[in-house]
Amino acid sequence: MTLRRIATVEDLHQYLQVALQLEHATIPPYLTALYSMHPATNPDASRVIRVVAVEEMLHLTLAANLLNAVGGVPDLTADGFVPVYPCHLPDGEEDFEVGTRAFSPETIEGFLKIERPAEAEDQRFVDRERSELALLPTVDAHEDDLHFFSIGEFYAEIGEGLARLHAQLGDALFSGDPARQVGPEYYYSGGAAVVRVTDLDSAEAAMRVISEQGEGLGGGIFDEEGELAHYYRFQQLLLGRYYQPGDEAGRPSGPELDVDWSAVYPVLADADFTDYTGTGELEDAVLAHSAAYGAFLARLTEAFGGSPELLVPAVADMFRIRELATQIIRNPMPGRPGVNASPIFRGPALVSAAAAAAVTVA
Repeated sequence: MTLRRIATVEDLHQYLQVALQLEHATIPPYLTALYSMHPATNPDASRVIRVVAVEEMLHLTLAANLLNAVGGVPDLTADGFVPVYPCHLPDGEEDFEVGTRAFSPETIEGFLKIERPAEAEDQRFVDRERSELALLPTVDAHEDDLHFFSIGEFYAEIGEGLARLHAQLGDALFSGDPARQVGPEYYYSGGAAVVRVTDLDSAEAAMRVISEQGEGLGGGIFDEEGELAHYYRFQQLLLGRYYQPGDEAGRPSGPELDVDWSAVYPVLADADFTDYTGTGELEDAVLAHSAAYGAFLARLTEAFGGSPELLVPAVADMFRIRELATQIIRNPMPGRPGVNASPIFRGPALVSAAAAAAVTVA
């Protein structure tokens, strides 16, 4: 039986807002692992994680283009958009948690679960109760107990929903203002993959970029552009060797990849604001970082809302966020021997008004 999970345009809007949340939920874990490495060490591992994080920003942008194209309104500042880690991904993958933790083999194993390839079609949906750790109560107004195994399967369902609605509504489905689309000229990296979504073909192309960059093309390890998919990029770190064209999954034959698992700050896992209460300047630094990140999400919301040119100055925001995060990570946690501080990637609603006011967005 074919499960009709997206029956209305409103359902589609809900799914695509979840897609925004899903793409964003992977970014703080990747950045925390990246920033936890000692400076000037682990160049191979740093590059692998940095490339994936940049492409997740691309996926976030593509999800916003998709939502805008069908008349939705992307909002990265809504209550609950930013998860409290640890959490489950909002597409219903409940067999693992996502957290903000130091670079380690265990952390990379978690990243492999995030980027895992889709299962067979007959195993696509999983029947289970919704976990309290899920980011949203449900992504489905019709069958609340069905969830997805992988990000790729989640987007496959969006694609099927788009096709069904397009068959019903025709090109009227794509009612959004084309001026709200982000094009390559506004995107600082990976711009060739930025797809303006204006019809069914371009919508399918945008989702193909997201799925193939994550898990590979048709079960292969490379995407349509010949770039290694995220799952296999991360796998290289555990196998200690680069993939090259012609390799089979799990058997890279390229140059050795050098990883120093010890050259890492032992940052506090899944840090929350209560961990820093009464720590003075360290607490101020954590609040300032979180406020800066919230301002960054607000700028992205404005950019996706019809001002795509704001993505250009958003690059400076990202460098500022990195600078604040790395300063925090180098500080030992008071009263916790062998544990360093960790930044919190949260919106301004959960930080003090004073800290939020101290951050000026250019």
